[in-house]
Amino acid sequence: MKYFWNLFKNIDKTLLLLPLCFGAISMVMVSSTASQGHFVFDKYVTIQLLAYFLGFIAVGFILLIDYKVFENWEQPLYIFSLFFLLTVYVPGLGVEQYGSRAWIDLKVMYLQPSEFVKITFVILLALYFCRNHDSLWSYKGVIMSALYASPFIVIVLKEDLGGAIVLCFIWLAMVFYAGIDYRILGKFACIFAISLPLVYRFMASHQKERIDAFLHPTNLALGGNYQVWQSKVAIGSGGFWGKGLFQGTQKELKFLPVQKSDFIFSVIVEELGMIGGAVIVILYTLFLYRIAKIAYNAKDNFGALIAVGFIGMFGFQVFENMAMTMGIMPVTGITLPFISYGGSSVLANMIALGLILNVGIRSKIINF
Repeated sequence: MKYFWNLFKNIDKTLLLLPLCFGAISMVMVSSTASQGHFVFDKYVTIQLLAYFLGFIAVGFILLIDYKVFENWEQPLYIFSLFFLLTVYVPGLGVEQYGSRAWIDLKVMYLQPSEFVKITFVILLALYFCRNHDSLWSYKGVIMSALYASPFIVIVLKEDLGGAIVLCFIWLAMVFYAGIDYRILGKFACIFAISLPLVYRFMASHQKERIDAFLHPTNLALGGNYQVWQSKVAIGSGGFWGKGLFQGTQKELKFLPVQKSDFIFSVIVEELGMIGGAVIVILYTLFLYRIAKIAYNAKDNFGALIAVGFIGMFGFQVFENMAMTMGIMPVTGITLPFISYGGSSVLANMIALGLILNVGIRSKIINF
């Protein structure tokens, strides 16, 4: 019992409390998408609440295990993660939603494997960069790290463009922290930019449509542009103070698409105004700052890399989701962490939080 108490004393309580704030906001705003004028405890709120409940149980369990145990699991974790991603192609198990075959049907719920593989991807890259730290000053070392990550990115790209981009940003954040030669990174960035037309050719039709819509934002005939236009109308009409909680008209008239998940930030700003949007940005900024502090104080490079990987994951997802609702980034289906509706997303984010807190509590001396 004393062991558990000493662990709890070392926990970043701010970082633990922030998901409670996000969760409360999520419950209210998910309910708002289903009603006007009052809170409704519907099935979506119930699922979201259950995901948070399971998530906090997962956090408690993860805190009891030293994150360094993963140092002995690299090969089986790598193989398991790849096979888990491929389960979406198993007949009778994998299902297609929103144009992507990225879910598996567990009968009681849909599960998105890529959400959970983001977590193992961070752990695997942290292990890889710890073993190959010195090689990142050479072209061969950087290419080998990209090849190590590429099977995950390629598989997820076929399923989900947004998820693949998140994995790329996780790799980029971690390779940057691990000590890559910036000149090499700059040259690879140029090669990537040049290769984009080739990447575009191999995208699925619905992924190409999203890119085309972003490049031609005034063409409402392109799929997605009408929805983004309505999102911008919702955000603009919210003004400074908003129309009032549960009083959003763009939301109520169903002009906003995928309100519970992809465009929930639009609902927030329409009803709570620029003030509400600013509060969300401040909360996420504090969240990322606390993770950065844990990365800085980590007792070893492995722990620091895990925290940095999750900064890349959460940071990009927050930016991309908010930016796509305002039309300054392509619509990629990336959800707003902890707030958007989605059992897989919430549970995976809570597991990631557990690992971050795990690194934090073990960066301090535990007295017995």
